[in-house]
Amino acid sequence: MTEYLAPLEKLIEQFRKLPGVGRKSAVRMAFSILDLSDEAAEGFTSAILDAKRQICNCEICHNLSVDSICPICADSTRNQSLICVVEDAKAIMAFEKVRGFRGVYHVLGGVISPINGVTPDKLAINDLVKRVEENNVEEVIIATNPTVEGETTATYISKLLKRSGTTVSRLAYGIPVGGDIEYADEVTLNRAIEGRRSFE
Repeated sequence: MTEYLAPLEKLIEQFRKLPGVGRKSAVRMAFSILDLSDEAAEGFTSAILDAKRQICNCEICHNLSVDSICPICADSTRNQSLICVVEDAKAIMAFEKVRGFRGVYHVLGGVISPINGVTPDKLAINDLVKRVEENNVEEVIIATNPTVEGETTATYISKLLKRSGTTVSRLAYGIPVGGDIEYADEVTLNRAIEGRRSFE
C-alpha cells in the first residue's frame, strides 16, 4: 500500500526522476502542484511541453536554441576562432553572465565516464574536432568541471586537438576541485578565463 493516494504518488514519483530531487522534496513539490488553481496547473504543464517541443540543440555548438543556429553562433561580433568547450548548456549561461568572454562555445553533452557507460563517441567530441579543423580556430579553452571525469575529458580532447596545431588551454581554476562551473561567481569565472593555461 502506498503512503499517498495513487494519483499523488504518481506525481511524486515523476518529480523524483529529476536530478537531485529526493523523496521529501518530491512530496513538497507534488503538494505545491495540488495547491495551484486549475489555470495555474495548466500553465505549468503547458510551459513544460512548450520547452520540450520548442527547444532544440544548435547545429554548430549543441547549445540550447529555438532555432537551428543559436544566438551566440549567429552573432557576427563574437570571436569565432576562440571556442570554449563546456559540459552542458548550464555552463554557457554561467559564462554569459560574466560578459567578459566574447568567443563561442561547444557543448559536449557530458564527460567521459566509462563506469557510467559514457564513452567519447557518446559525446560531441568528434564534432568539436571537425569544427576546429574546418574553421581556422586559433584557441580552444577546455572548461570542463574540475572533477576526475572532467580532467579525463579535458586531457582526451587536448590530445586529439594537438595535431591540428590549435592552441588548447585549460581554465585556471579558482573553483574548488569537485565544484561545478554553473555555481561559480562571476569574479571567479572571469579570473579563470584570464588565467587559463596551455596544455603541455
